[in-house]
Amino acid sequence: MKKKKTKSRSGTKARPAARNSEQNVPYRKPALRSEAFARALIDAKACLNDSETLLALFNDAAKKAASVPREPFGQYWPYLQTMLRLVRAHHRGEYDKVSGNALLWIVAALNYLIDPFDLIPDATPVLGFIDDATVIEFVADKMRQTLDDFMIWEVAAT
Repeated sequence: MKKKKTKSRSGTKARPAARNSEQNVPYRKPALRSEAFARALIDAKACLNDSETLLALFNDAAKKAASVPREPFGQYWPYLQTMLRLVRAHHRGEYDKVSGNALLWIVAALNYLIDPFDLIPDATPVLGFIDDATVIEFVADKMRQTLDDFMIWEVAAT
């Protein structure tokens, strides 16, 4: 790692240069720093503690996913579908190999998806689902191994 020299009262001091980590870049996206995403995370914690609320979220998110345009989600569309199937299988007690942390992020993404008044309201022509897609992309990347493991389980279970 390169050292960056900085001036201090006692002379020159070496400190690590700031890293431009790809992991931190997604948090710079406005949707992930929004009050709507913070609300989605808080709501996700509540969903995980209440089976009926989790089922209602799944139903609302499945309905929303069926009605939104696929284009903003691009290559992450299949991962959105996988998130839905994972939540349904977990709710039914069919799949329990998901960590609480992973489930929290996935449920938060679905909460954000169903919020019509998130960072960019869904009714906004053309742009309304860009922020939703950003959140789905972030969570899919963050939970990629969890989602892939679930898809492997699905194939093996059939």
